[in-house]
Amino acid sequence: MSDWLNTPMFNVLEKSMDAASLRQKVLADNIANVDTPDFKRSDVDFDTLLGQAIGKVDGELPLKVTAERHLQKTELNTSGVVNDESTTYRNDGNNVDIDREMVNVAENGIYYNSVTRAISAQLSNLRTVIGQR
Repeated sequence: MSDWLNTPMFNVLEKSMDAASLRQKVLADNIANVDTPDFKRSDVDFDTLLGQAIGKVDGELPLKVTAERHLQKTELNTSGVVNDESTTYRNDGNNVDIDREMVNVAENGIYYNSVTRAISAQLSNLRTVIGQR
């Protein structure tokens, strides 16, 4: 019965919830440090985390190499958290824009709720199948 929950769909949805939770923590850290001099904001790279969820090994998709001159593997950020060092929002070196962070928090909340609904729909489908034996 536990195999019913170990499907590619549930795995991706689980990783999506993990990524949204991580992003919420990162955004909360940005908001908490809005007045900290030289603090640089961070965000979550969903592409990296999604790649891990769909089967990238050590942050990379497996490449088929048929010749020695083919491209070799590249290193990716496996944590998914990226720092924005390129900008400075204020004179003290801080680049956190509270309005932007609050929009990101709202966007992340909507994303998290949609993933929760998708999981609920999958579980509802399983309940329907189990009930119709």
